[in-house]
Amino acid sequence: MSFGSRRPVLTGLVAAAPATSAEPSFGRYVALGDSCTAGPLVPWQRASWCFRSTDNHPSGPATRLGLYDAPGGFTDVSCSSADTANMTAAQGTPSPDIRLSTQSPQFDAPTLDTDLVTIRIGGNDHGVFGSLVGTCPTLPAADPAGSPCQAHYPAGGVDTMTAAVQHTGRNLAKVIRGVREHSPGAEIVLVGYPRLVRPHGYCPPVVPLSDGDYAWAGQVERALNAAIESAAKQEKAQFADTYGPSLGHDACAGDPAWVAGQSTNLFAATAFPPYQPGMAAEAALITKALGVPAKTGAPTARDAARPDQVARMARTAGW
Repeated sequence: MSFGSRRPVLTGLVAAAPATSAEPSFGRYVALGDSCTAGPLVPWQRASWCFRSTDNHPSGPATRLGLYDAPGGFTDVSCSSADTANMTAAQGTPSPDIRLSTQSPQFDAPTLDTDLVTIRIGGNDHGVFGSLVGTCPTLPAADPAGSPCQAHYPAGGVDTMTAAVQHTGRNLAKVIRGVREHSPGAEIVLVGYPRLVRPHGYCPPVVPLSDGDYAWAGQVERALNAAIESAAKQEKAQFADTYGPSLGHDACAGDPAWVAGQSTNLFAATAFPPYQPGMAAEAALITKALGVPAKTGAPTARDAARPDQVARMARTAGW
């Protein structure tokens, strides 16, 4: 085999230049999800009963990638109270007393030219979040030091909450496959949920659970995130972990909290709604998962309009 002419190699004198990877480039980004994506109560809210914020976590990657204000560049169809069924079925208003049009199926948004899709959905499947924030807080009076909510859910010898989470994992795998049918060339990122309760200690005024149910609620959260990660791995999608990085930012954390507690939940349809710092931190985690390098250069006009959020994103992602 002939290698042709070769230049001499100067060993020990010149260090090889490190390989550099180009910044990922996307042209059309679609965000799918529930209230933990939509960002109810996070300023500023769009005119929609979905309670969708202009500064929710999808807005961070959209801004960083230069798609937020680009015509057709960014579409956010996340909606409070959504579950995986609302990928293919229209979503009704949260109350029959609210006479507004329905939300179209979220799968109406991804198209053949969509090349990035982020998804956070599943917490509302089978009433998992609804049970944690609806049923569990009604039980402490009977057994404040015990685990009445954990004891409430086994039926016929089966832990119905664990079974529900396993079903959710299968639903999420179907969601990823559905996205690929609509957008076969898209990069897909499945986003986990942040922690709602701390590993140790209690805060009944904010998270009104019996003492023993805090650990159980944390177990349910971890199982849900494990199901999300497993679905992403099974379907060869990316997974953005927000549970691990949210340690110290649970609903009991006070000012550092990424999510609101039960006492601050103004909408029954939004279980533990996110705070803006949580949305910003998650945006940075998702952007980092996409392999977007550290931010350089002058801020964009949109960055300048929200310096606090950008600063928080920078601290989290190392920008």
